Amino acid sequence: MPIEVDKVVCYVVHDGHLLVFTHDTIPLTRTGVQVPAGSIEFGETPERAAVRELFEETDCLGRVLRSLGEERYDVRPARDEIAVRRFFLMSVQQADLAERWQAGERFRSDGGEAVSWTCWWMPLQDAHVLAAGLGGKLGMAVAAAR
Repeated sequence: MPIEVDKVVCYVVHDGHLLVFTHDTIPLTRTGVQVPAGSIEFGETPERAAVRELFEETDCLGRVLRSLGEERYDVRPARDEIAVRRFFLMSVQQADLAERWQAGERFRSDGGEAVSWTCWWMPLQDAHVLAAGLGGKLGMAVAAAR
């Protein structure tokens, strides 16, 4: 029986663009295009986890605008896990939509090797390419951001 893990997914929307990233050393065919997301820590609210994950994964300070609801995502066969994902529409104060920047995790919570990725702003009309169910509430985010 798979375990359930509480997660957050961050849709950071700025001027018709979505903050995304792609891994630098792991093939796109394995990781796809992703948005900031991660586990909710013990005693942490989902909103606080979203703000923390956004900063940890992109170095961006943001705020939650609204909750977009919850979805369950079956991670198997990659892991014996059901991700209970809480989706949030978020904003940042300023963004250079042409910028690409490096970010990553030097000290991973699962003890794995350091990973790096490139962050960038994808036009919302192209965001259907998000990996692993991360686009589950994207339509709601686009409607709420208007």
